[in-house]
Amino acid sequence: MSKISSAIAGAALLAFTNPLFAASAAEDGAKVYIIAPAEGATVSSPVTVLFGLRGMGVAPAGVDQVNTGHHHLLINVDTLPPLEQPLPKDAQHRHFGGGQTETSLDLPPGKHSLQLILGDHQHMPHNPPVMSEKITITVAPGEGDK
Repeated sequence: MSKISSAIAGAALLAFTNPLFAASAAEDGAKVYIIAPAEGATVSSPVTVLFGLRGMGVAPAGVDQVNTGHHHLLINVDTLPPLEQPLPKDAQHRHFGGGQTETSLDLPPGKHSLQLILGDHQHMPHNPPVMSEKITITVAPGEGDK
């Protein structure tokens, strides 16, 4: 194996075994959930999404405090991201690292899925993962969409 390949393999092994990237423990019975909108609701855009958490507390990203985390909202995600890595951040994986407990989403008319995952101070899902059920909502056409 070349020196470069050995270095890359060593760095990858370190990243996956380094406690800096280890998942924080979740409190037994912890639950994250979507308060609103309800499963199956028909709503208008913008959609207000309220986050709920029981058994743990909310803390901003970067704050390493036991039994806390911050919300990540998955929008129209069919397959969960790898739960042994920090959660991705893009239009379908929204981070609420400031400790926010609600958001407003501009969604086009049609069916949409929403799911919450609690992330620790490094955006890692907890062990075991604290995830909501996936809900489906329908955004009704607005006046300009008819």
